[in-house]
Amino acid sequence: MLVASCVFAVLAGLLHVLIFVLESFRWTDPRTMRTFSVASLREAEATREMAYNQGFYNLFLGVMALAGVVLVFAGWRVVGVTLMVAGTASMALAALVLFTGSPDKRGAAVKQALFPNVSLLLLLAFAVF
Repeated sequence: MLVASCVFAVLAGLLHVLIFVLESFRWTDPRTMRTFSVASLREAEATREMAYNQGFYNLFLGVMALAGVVLVFAGWRVVGVTLMVAGTASMALAALVLFTGSPDKRGAAVKQALFPNVSLLLLLAFAVF
């Protein structure tokens, strides 16, 4: 169960690193704008600083989950699992905020929540069994 949880934490971490790249460096690219429902280049330019900052939040969450996995496999299980939980729980809660606060982005919120929630559920199963 722990290994499976780590796999999903890695997937969640990599997804958040991808989101970082899109928000921080590709925000005005037409494909990125479509992905994030940005209606115009003017809107993208107006929100560029916010997206850049938000991208780094996503990077830090991704790095936290990925670092946790590395530490689990390096034998630092308690510290690694703690980082995995902190990273994936923050991702899951951020997805919940997106789901409840932006009804038009509920599909994205569900996708964003999938990997961290599976990781957390597998960790819970590992802890119980």
